[in-house]
Amino acid sequence: MNLELIYPEQLREDILSLKSELAEIKLNLQKPTENTKYLGRKEVAEMLNVNISSVHNYTVKGILTAFQLGGKVYYRKVDIEAAMIELKK
Repeated sequence: MNLELIYPEQLREDILSLKSELAEIKLNLQKPTENTKYLGRKEVAEMLNVNISSVHNYTVKGILTAFQLGGKVYYRKVDIEAAMIELKK
C-alpha cells in the first residue's frame, strides 16, 4: 500500500485550483444562449396553471430562479421545465 503525503501548501493550491475551475464552469452554465426564452410572472403562472402568488412562493422557496431587469421579474423557460419533478409510481 502506497501512502502519499500531501502538505498543507499543496492542499491549499489544489483547493484554489478547484475553486477556479468551478467558478469557470458556473459562469459557462449561467451564460444565456441565443435560444433562451424569458417569461414574466404572469406567463409562468399561465404555463403552470397556478396563480401569480404561487409563482412568488416557488421563487421564495428556491424552486424557481428569478431574474430581474429594472422592476420586472423574469424566469427562464428551461429553468421552469427543469424544476418539474417526475413522480415515481
